[in-house]
Amino acid sequence: MFLHLENFLTPSEVAAVAEIARQAKFMEGRRSNPHNVTKESQIVDPSDPQGQKAGQIALAAFQRNEAARDFVLPRRMAAPSLCRYAAGMRYGPHIDAAFMAVGSQPLRSDVSCTVFINDPGEYQGGELAVHLGTEATRIKGKAGSAVFYASTTLHEVTPVTQGERLVMITFIESQIPDPQQRDLLYTLNEVRALEGLKMDWRNRAQLDYIIQNLLRMWSR
Repeated sequence: MFLHLENFLTPSEVAAVAEIARQAKFMEGRRSNPHNVTKESQIVDPSDPQGQKAGQIALAAFQRNEAARDFVLPRRMAAPSLCRYAAGMRYGPHIDAAFMAVGSQPLRSDVSCTVFINDPGEYQGGELAVHLGTEATRIKGKAGSAVFYASTTLHEVTPVTQGERLVMITFIESQIPDPQQRDLLYTLNEVRALEGLKMDWRNRAQLDYIIQNLLRMWSR
């Protein structure tokens, strides 16, 4: 399941991150995943103060976005990082690593997130393609939009043929590791939000009973 949010970043935040990208220090993307020979990109140096500032902007956007939090049910989140794809770069089909070095305890990647920084008309190619069975869903979001999807899915960034693709990426450890369970809880919460006030109080209480106890049962 996907969650695609328009206006995840405000226009001023998009402009600030784009300016940071012009000043930040980038390094070869494969340094964060040296075993994937299909990874051809650049990622901001994690020690660069400008890159860290961009990460804080994206983190603040996530923290204020109720829809994102309801979809992800976050426990921990990696610092968002700027990524740049120039013409000829790509990231071939891959599964995100199950665990990532974050702080003193590895972070389990349950949900991946891409935040689009520049306008899709500024580059050709560079779609985020998520493979589901024999089909692929291709996403090329507007500047400031974000897409969330299960880290367990096979996905890729198709080759950029012209221009430059600028995004931010992060990985989230959810309180509910199982993607199907997260999907069910998100759907139940959507029903409660859209229909709850129309329900008899007894039915609304029963729905809350189901949601809260599923959270208790499935949280890890």
